[in-house]
Amino acid sequence: MKTILRQLKGFGRATLLTPVFTSLEVMMGVLIPYVTSWIIDRGIMVGNIHNVFLYGGLMLLMAFLSLTFGVLAGRYSAKASTGFAYNLREAMYRNIQTFSFANIDRFSTGGLITRMTTDVQNMQRALIMILRASVRAPLNLVFSVLMCVFINFRMSLIFLVALVVLGCALYFIISRSVKLFAQVFMRYDDLNSSVQENVAAIRVVKAFVREEHEIQKFGRASDALYRLFVRTETLQALNHPVMMLTVYGCMIALSWFGAHYIVLGDLTTGQLTSLFTYVMTILSALMMLSMTFVQITMSAASAKRIVEVIDEQADIVNPAKNAVEEVGDGSIDFSDVSFGYGSDSDYALADISLHIGSGETIGIIGGTGCGKTTLAMLVSRLYDASKGTVSVGGVDVRQYDLTALRNAVSMVLQNNVLFTGTILDNLRWGKEDATLEECQRACRLAQADEFIDSMPEGYLTHIEQNGANVSGGQKQRLCIARALLKEPKVLILDDSTSACDTATDAKIRKAFREELPDVTKLIIAQRIQSVQDADRIVVMQSGRVVGFDTHERLLQTCSIYQEIYQLQTQASGDFDAKR
Repeated sequence: MKTILRQLKGFGRATLLTPVFTSLEVMMGVLIPYVTSWIIDRGIMVGNIHNVFLYGGLMLLMAFLSLTFGVLAGRYSAKASTGFAYNLREAMYRNIQTFSFANIDRFSTGGLITRMTTDVQNMQRALIMILRASVRAPLNLVFSVLMCVFINFRMSLIFLVALVVLGCALYFIISRSVKLFAQVFMRYDDLNSSVQENVAAIRVVKAFVREEHEIQKFGRASDALYRLFVRTETLQALNHPVMMLTVYGCMIALSWFGAHYIVLGDLTTGQLTSLFTYVMTILSALMMLSMTFVQITMSAASAKRIVEVIDEQADIVNPAKNAVEEVGDGSIDFSDVSFGYGSDSDYALADISLHIGSGETIGIIGGTGCGKTTLAMLVSRLYDASKGTVSVGGVDVRQYDLTALRNAVSMVLQNNVLFTGTILDNLRWGKEDATLEECQRACRLAQADEFIDSMPEGYLTHIEQNGANVSGGQKQRLCIARALLKEPKVLILDDSTSACDTATDAKIRKAFREELPDVTKLIIAQRIQSVQDADRIVVMQSGRVVGFDTHERLLQTCSIYQEIYQLQTQASGDFDAKR
């Protein structure tokens, strides 16, 4: 609750004023039926037109005040609830930006989307219900019962019986709805994940003619959500008929006993009319309370899911004090490093010890799943080593300020991502204030300048979502250029030229060798041709380094490297497929 209540910051005044104006609105509304009884008993029944106008004017004034208070309550509740939703989204989004890859792995993309949308909307509606309905309904209930007791105590016993009956029915409905709502949001996650995955991979779906399979998968997720909602809505649908049964029972009882008391002179016609109004007010208040409980129940599940994101502690954070703000050079050291993705998982990397000098070009090669990418991610501290230390520039990466480290270690990931905007916008992710000339130089080194210049709008060409209007090779080269703009001390290319032809790949390596002699370059590749010119090559197998030397010496000393070389140069085969 503390985490949730903190999100009301900045909207406390609106949050406090809403129940105040709601209370005033209710007070006016509850008094109006009593004034109506005066109009009937002291005006119409005795033929006193003066009293009709007098009490009628008073009733109009009270109605106007009730309307004014209601408008003010509505305005402030809207401000408080939308501000609350804004703060919730902001808090989640800000915390997500601090997540390490390990943190992100704990949440599905669909689950995060559901939390940012559906769950926040539920919390927004719940706050409105809490500020207005949960104030209005109890006050209406209490004041109306008090007015009934004040008018005629014996007649008010009818309401007490109705309250007990309706309360038991509502408890039955709400208690069974609680468990269902927790399951509903899990199904929402499954549905959103299915949609997100399908849309992101729509080209693959169509290429493999798997539309029907995806439709069926979505249908199963949608059907599961449908069935849960049917059960939940069926329970909630009982609210209305139960209330109507209670209302009509009360009205029949009031009519029967009211007529008897009027004949005896214990009740006036105006008072009976007021009682009919109050019975509707009381039972409506109960219905509103039940709806409030249902919404709060539903939002409780949402609140728990939102707090999970807000309270998630980033696994990788800046040092508590004396963080190193500058990376001295591009040297890299792995000292007895082991890494596992989970506390109970086997190590993906084991006993890695390497020394890489500043300015060296290092190739990293090995079969799929051998840990090449994981090794590179430890350098920029996207993950932290489970054992041992990783150092850059002679300093343990855990002692660096994260921004300083990641600006000095530029990584082009396997999954090349471009953002909606111009080519220039995307390049400036590497350096926000980069000039056009700096961007052009980076593109020249990445061999991206030629295809950019051939585009009608050049560097102002619009990139569609996820780079849908450029080829895989063009996307890779733009991502490389973006990384170069950071002017890093260490450049990591994770299979980042796999979609480029061999000639372009060779040009990129040549440009790096000639133009970036002081930058340490780690080149992860599947093709020996991409790394054979490197100063040294790391050969990996099953999370371990089985060779680390020059191309020529590895051909003499490393059987794994020899096998890769023979498969790729003699048989043009695929190393992973033939092992």
